[in-house]
Amino acid sequence: MLIGAERMERLGEACVMVLGAGGVGSHCIEALARGGVGRLILVDHDKVSLTNINRQSIALHSTIGQYKTRVMAEKLADISPRTEVVTHEVFVLPENLEQIFAERPDYIIDAIDTVTAKLAAAEFAVRYRIPIISSMGTGNKLHGELFEIADISETSVCPLCRVMRRELKKRGIEHLKVLYSKEKPVKVSAPEEEGGRRAVPGSISFVPPAAGLLIAGEVIRELAGL
Repeated sequence: MLIGAERMERLGEACVMVLGAGGVGSHCIEALARGGVGRLILVDHDKVSLTNINRQSIALHSTIGQYKTRVMAEKLADISPRTEVVTHEVFVLPENLEQIFAERPDYIIDAIDTVTAKLAAAEFAVRYRIPIISSMGTGNKLHGELFEIADISETSVCPLCRVMRRELKKRGIEHLKVLYSKEKPVKVSAPEEEGGRRAVPGSISFVPPAAGLLIAGEVIRELAGL
């Protein structure tokens, strides 16, 4: 009723790859399936843990210890049985991108945590001219309504955007569609990881899902020609 049969058909023929099935990715994936995207390729090596329950759509006490991608695939089969789902339980690394992208999707969604993997995905997308949108940091934030979609060259405040702008420029990439927020990171009380490697970002139930839904909306509108 809202977008018409022709656009729904376009979505049904589309293939979207989502890198990361966590707080942002899991909600994004679910919205894509509910929105009519016909084929989804899910990439994530992680398993569900207790600390995921506050924000990830596939995180339940009953799914702890299971691969996130496989739990997601089971959930999607119950939501939209006609949606084709392919899963890869691997880390995204520069050396395995060709293997992961053996099937070229129509769109790439980057919901990964690590800068190295985000850069590798962006480089691959640029090389093969595949549309991509990359989620910037959603941790240590309390205002999901402040997320916006922009070119990375236009971003400010976000620490991850700053790092990505610098590293992309080194690789000759000036433009990348991103979801980010100008909200200043909240100071958290969580202790550092064991060994003091880096501070653990805090997260809350309503912020990463908001980011995932906004990304899904952007991708669905673009694929449908809205």
